[in-house]
Amino acid sequence: MSARSTASSDRTPPFASGERPRIRRISASQQIHEALRDRIVGLDLRPGQNLSRSEIADYYGVSQTPVRDAMLKLEEDGLLVIYPQSKTEVSRIDVVQARETQFLRLSIELEVTRRLALDGGEKRLAPARDMLARQGAALAAGDLDSFAELDHRFHGALCEAVGVAPLWRLVTSRSGHIDRLRNLNLPDPGKPAEIMKYHGCILDAIAAGDLAGAETAVREHLSGTLATVDEIIARFPDYF
Repeated sequence: MSARSTASSDRTPPFASGERPRIRRISASQQIHEALRDRIVGLDLRPGQNLSRSEIADYYGVSQTPVRDAMLKLEEDGLLVIYPQSKTEVSRIDVVQARETQFLRLSIELEVTRRLALDGGEKRLAPARDMLARQGAALAAGDLDSFAELDHRFHGALCEAVGVAPLWRLVTSRSGHIDRLRNLNLPDPGKPAEIMKYHGCILDAIAAGDLAGAETAVREHLSGTLATVDEIIARFPDYF
């Protein structure tokens, strides 16, 4: 069941017994950081939820040291709040930080699409077009988790096309709050189709060398979730 479609429903314990993922001993901290971050951003671990370091260590079959290190990094990311000698909680969604990240992302993506549109970037759009096609298949299958992942990869592919993949990774590292907002917004009727529409408009404008059209599509696309933030807060007040 999609975490996004059950954001407000009851859940089983997040680290219950059962089949457990394998954690490689090398870079265990990084792996746990990525795994916990995915679950926080995907709303599987919800704002305000208390996380036990020992429980997580047992779940992944590691000592508490890599879990501690992963949690400290997640606190730096703004996704956890650590109360020394007390508890660790998933952070509430910070709308101010979400707006700051959106500003950074918009600045980067406007320049990415400008370069592609001015430099005849059509030949470099194949990976992004593939992501868009796969998004359509995921939407048809009702798989919003895969749809969201392909959305992320679509924008990453555009950054890779102009050789600025490290900047996309920087944006990603700061995007926990805005991504959680988007995942609350994603199940809304018509939202996935709107995302695909804008992705198509961006690609078509780049292919046509239409700089103004590409810029307009990027601005409208990236502003969608924050334009409805008050409605999202009203529906999910416990997340903020």
